[in-house]
Amino acid sequence: MMTEHDILQAVDQGECRDWEFKSAAGGLPASLWDTYSAMANSDGGTIVLGIEEREGQFRISGLPHPQRTLKDFWNTINNRGKVSANLLTDQDVHLQTLDIATVMVIQVPRAARRQRPVFVGQNPLLGTYRRNHEGDYRCSPDEVGRLLADQAEEPADARILPFLTLEQLDLSTIQQYRQLFAATKPDHPWLLLETRELLTRLGGWRKDWLTGDEGITVAGVLMFGQDDIIRDPAVLPQYHVDYREKLSADADTRWDDRLVPDGTWEANVFQFYQQTIRRLIRDLKVPFQLNAEMHRIDHTPVHEALREAVVNAVIHADYRGVGGVIISKLRSRIEISNPGTLLISYEQLLQGGISECRNKSLQRMFQMIGGGEKAGSGIDRIRQGWASQGWRFPELEETVNPDRVQVWLPMESLLPEEVVARLATRFGARFATLTPLERETLVTADVEGRVSNARLRMVSDMHAADLTRLLQSLVTRGFLSQVDHKRWAYYLLADAISPLPPNTEVTGEVTTEVTGEVPTEVSEAMARLLACCRVPSTRRALMECLHLKNDEHFRKSYLVPALEAGYLEMTLPQKPQSSKQMYRLSAKGRAWLQQHDEVNAN
Repeated sequence: MMTEHDILQAVDQGECRDWEFKSAAGGLPASLWDTYSAMANSDGGTIVLGIEEREGQFRISGLPHPQRTLKDFWNTINNRGKVSANLLTDQDVHLQTLDIATVMVIQVPRAARRQRPVFVGQNPLLGTYRRNHEGDYRCSPDEVGRLLADQAEEPADARILPFLTLEQLDLSTIQQYRQLFAATKPDHPWLLLETRELLTRLGGWRKDWLTGDEGITVAGVLMFGQDDIIRDPAVLPQYHVDYREKLSADADTRWDDRLVPDGTWEANVFQFYQQTIRRLIRDLKVPFQLNAEMHRIDHTPVHEALREAVVNAVIHADYRGVGGVIISKLRSRIEISNPGTLLISYEQLLQGGISECRNKSLQRMFQMIGGGEKAGSGIDRIRQGWASQGWRFPELEETVNPDRVQVWLPMESLLPEEVVARLATRFGARFATLTPLERETLVTADVEGRVSNARLRMVSDMHAADLTRLLQSLVTRGFLSQVDHKRWAYYLLADAISPLPPNTEVTGEVTTEVTGEVPTEVSEAMARLLACCRVPSTRRALMECLHLKNDEHFRKSYLVPALEAGYLEMTLPQKPQSSKQMYRLSAKGRAWLQQHDEVNAN
């Protein structure tokens, strides 16, 4: 349940993808249900009623009739004529008193695969919304269709194509698959079956006992079909696979190698997988290993990770979506992306143990040749393979409009010596006091340009809340600066404090010599506040850093003395009461803090 502090901090920082504020002065706003639909069909979020916006700033106005508003809300959300599904429990909705005003907090969860789309009204084509950084947007008919298809019990690749025959399959692909199947499971009884029977067991041929339809399935034609048949308008016209390789430093060379459906090969999923894997492991700089007989082992954890990553892309792809499956091999990383959305939340994906696959027959086909874990452990295998080489951890991102899932596999050291040396120079002796994970966090921010809670969850097994505390601690101590907030917050390396001659104090334009270790006029309370203000911070953020709850005490004992003494300044001095007001170190404050850090380091 959201606390008073959580809400006030969100109001200070404004709306983002997972926070929405609405006035509700005249009752439940109509736009409330659009936002409810959008958050449910995306990654969830929090809606607060009783917060109004004036001239780009938010202020707490409260609800004139809180209990009536709460009752109206429950009556409406349980009305199937208004909203298609109620995902909420009593714990998700509550009234919260902020000072003398009361607001209503609605915490919307991400809808499960079989609950989507959540829509407003009675027509999903007109009332389905999703959320991006710009806010709520109405889904196109194609987006709604894909959400409805994912909702179905029958997997996308189980659809029967009765107009196709075995002649539309590529016999050489089937033969190559049999050979790999036999090498992986040499005693498996399915190896003795005729082609149609084998396809039936694999899910490539199916009979619908209710309708009597029988024939090759979407999975069958994807895995073994001729590529012109796969891309036929009656089958999967959006189907596309693409391998790109760029290893040379020649700027005039776009690609050193390219594999696309160009008529020179049967571009079905199996052939694409085989040829892509060969190219990915070609010249892969991985130290070989020896078995007990001192023979070289060619299949290292990295090879297994690459196979798992490619298989994941092709079995989870939404082949009705745009863009196709794209795999790029670059000098320092491998990029893999596929159309579609995650069928489980990001948190469930990282936790593992939950298997939701869009193309279950394709998944079975790859399992028989050693790929495609069913127990939801694929991401762990990828992370373990990369960790075995001390490489930077993989990164995964889901984007919408168009829907795509992207995985980046960096082939760079987790802690490059030159980056560590650069950070040690930048932050001085304080860098050596950091924990290993804190150092990895700063290196990630340096190498990748930013770091976030979601990125660290690919690096560490720590709980998301603990990682947020770690990031906030690095902000407080001046190593990182925060951009945005809540789920979409990310962090940059904080600007290093400008070096000054030792034992100097800056007051306006005048620089004077300072004797003694630390200026005596700075009290312990003010020193704590300055340490919390290494980057511009809101009043609420500073109170949280200081572990203070009494606003009046904070203002009288901390904030006002620091402002009057000239150690802090407002970011919006012309609007002292602005909800977006932040406080930062003045030149005098930066000089004091630098000297304070040097004294402590010594």
